[in-house]
This record gives sequence, structure tokens and C-alpha cells, in this order.
Amino acid sequence: MTDQDRHVLRVGVGGPVGSGKTALVDALCKRMRERYQIGVVTNDIYTREDQQFLIRSQALPEERIMGVETGGCPHTAIREDASMNLSAVDDLCHRFPELDFVLVESGGDNLSATFSPELADLTIYVIDVAAGDKIPRKGGPGITRSDLLVINKIDLAPYVGASLDVMARDAEKMRGERPFVFTNLKTGEGLESVADFVVRQGMLHD
Repeated sequence: MTDQDRHVLRVGVGGPVGSGKTALVDALCKRMRERYQIGVVTNDIYTREDQQFLIRSQALPEERIMGVETGGCPHTAIREDASMNLSAVDDLCHRFPELDFVLVESGGDNLSATFSPELADLTIYVIDVAAGDKIPRKGGPGITRSDLLVINKIDLAPYVGASLDVMARDAEKMRGERPFVFTNLKTGEGLESVADFVVRQGMLHD
């Protein structure tokens, strides 16, 4: 099988502004880069701020992190017209034919944003406790249909009056058999479960 024939796993990371998408991408890269060859595509509306954050954080070598300036609505660039992102993924795969997977981080959006099946083989949707414990029951494709729901910033629950039990109950109700995980990405709590999910569901070599 040639490098051109080999399909590189693409993992879409979506969620509202400030939920922790970039923090998750950063943490996954640092956790998995010793074992796997990784590339990243970030989406911002008018800047490349997330790309620059990951470069400064040294999540990966700079040339493995591509930034896409979407303009307009960020969900359009991951769903209705994913051409810029598909081109960025193809570019990474061409330059680094040994890649095992590419993380595609969407621009911050609302609960209705979804990834085009062309662009993402697996989808991770990140919400945060600070937005309130009602978020899981509000639903939307990100909550109900993502392959993995990440509920981040659990350390803030006592300060915003959010109940993790309520969030877990509502997540189970809205998602059925689809998994979810609680995380505190500042400390790394829950990160192992997210990384294991990518390996297992993405059928990466162990």
C-alpha cells in the first residue's frame, strides 16, 4: 500500500468558544506524540490565534500545525464547504506521509455545529461546566451525535453551582450509548480516557 492509498485518521474537535478545544488539542498532542505521528489543523475566523497558541506551547513542531482563516461562520468551513480544511489536511498528509492522525479543531461555534463526514472520521465535542449544568440537556448535534462528548472544567462546578451528577444524567439521556467523559484539562484529569478513545475508535496501532 502506498502512502497515497493509506487513509490518515481525521479527528474533529468542536465546541463553543472557550470550552477548551485548543487546550484539549494541546494536551492530546503532548500525550500522544511520542507514540504517534500527528498533524493539526486549526480554524479561526480572522486570525490564526489557535495555531499560534499551539506553536508557542510546543504541542508539535511548527510545520505540523496549520492554521485556516475561515472568515464568516466557522461552522461553514467544517460542514457545508470544508474545502479549505480538506486542502490543509491533504497538504499535511503530503508533507508528512507517515502521519497516523490529524486533529482538526473547529472555530468556536454553537451547539448545532457538526463536521462533514468527508472531513472527520471521529468527532469530539467539548463543552464546559462553567456554561451551566443545563448544557447537555439543551441537545444539538454536537451534544447528541458526536462520537465522544467531553465535559471540561469540572473543577469549576462548585463555583458556578453546577451539578456533575445532573450533567452526567442528562448526557446519558441525550446520548444513549455514545460515551462522554469529564475532564479538567488544567490538571490532565480525564485526558487518558480521551486519548484511549482516539486510539480505540480510530483503530490506531497500539
